[in-house]
Amino acid sequence: MIRAAVHDAGGWLPFDQFMHLALYAPGLGYYVHGSRKLGQLPQDGSDFVTAPEISPLYGQVLALQVAEALQMTATDEVWEFGAGSGALAEQVLDGLQQQDVALRRYTIVDVSGSLRARQQERLARFGDIVQWADALPAQMRGVVLGNEVLDAMPVKLLQRRDGVWHERGVVIDDAGNWAWEDRATDLRPPLEIAGDHDYLTEIHPQGEAFIRTLGQHLEQGAAFFIDYGFGEREYYHPQRDGGTVMCHQLHRADDNPLLAVGEKDITAHVNFTGTAVAAQEAGFEILGYTTQGWFLLNLGLAQRMEASDLATRTLAQKLVLEHEMGELFKVLGLCKGEQWAARGFASGDRLRML
Repeated sequence: MIRAAVHDAGGWLPFDQFMHLALYAPGLGYYVHGSRKLGQLPQDGSDFVTAPEISPLYGQVLALQVAEALQMTATDEVWEFGAGSGALAEQVLDGLQQQDVALRRYTIVDVSGSLRARQQERLARFGDIVQWADALPAQMRGVVLGNEVLDAMPVKLLQRRDGVWHERGVVIDDAGNWAWEDRATDLRPPLEIAGDHDYLTEIHPQGEAFIRTLGQHLEQGAAFFIDYGFGEREYYHPQRDGGTVMCHQLHRADDNPLLAVGEKDITAHVNFTGTAVAAQEAGFEILGYTTQGWFLLNLGLAQRMEASDLATRTLAQKLVLEHEMGELFKVLGLCKGEQWAARGFASGDRLRML
């Protein structure tokens, strides 16, 4: 399918289109076919682990922020994008029930049929409160969750070589293999990159378009996006000259998306400045921006860890330690309607880093 797309494009396919097909081509792309994807170990056939898979405390404390957001926005529905195995939905739903939150509906938007089957099995005990959608309604009200969603949205690759900017695309070489080819372009990163050295990086038009689309549909509510990434000054630092595109397969990482196409995850770090600007353009207010570590600690993770057994505490530490997920992962909070002092951003504010 991708070879046909390359041929139809005249022999050169921009990387974002290649990445889209590798991940989302109907029935064949990585996120669409039936591989396990999420899990703790390569022995179970999984490729990577996310925070809800590491510890149930993650979703339990996130449920406190969701409950607050539902109350402050006077809404009664949660929308989760890219729900994976359903672990986060299960944890948040349990947490909301423990707080006696009157939730009308929990809607999951996920393109993966195989993951949807796992979600349906896992969440069956919640009955009709959990629903699935393939597209957004014209108007939405509620709280939106996106845990490691933005990093999986296709990016454009830009390569500065000998002082000239190129867009990187995919071709088929004389031996029939995938290969890179750079073409001069007017596209630029949002910041001027100091120096004259060769420099590879990404821009994120699809991720930012998603935020704008969400803003068009969400009339009242809030949104929380949790992912690995940086503000743009750090993202486009002169020393970050190799880009951030990474692949994951059987819990091993590599930087070559042209190998094992369709068999492994392809991601790129999030430019949270671009995300926040797109959100403001779409009518969102910024509730806060901080690290995952600070966000979870503000929501009482430390206290829950103290009340847990040793094994639970040990795993939960990975969520907040700086050399694990605590620093690299960030949380961006948005709202439509009147702002409030969201609990998750009470300490550790990083807005100045955007």
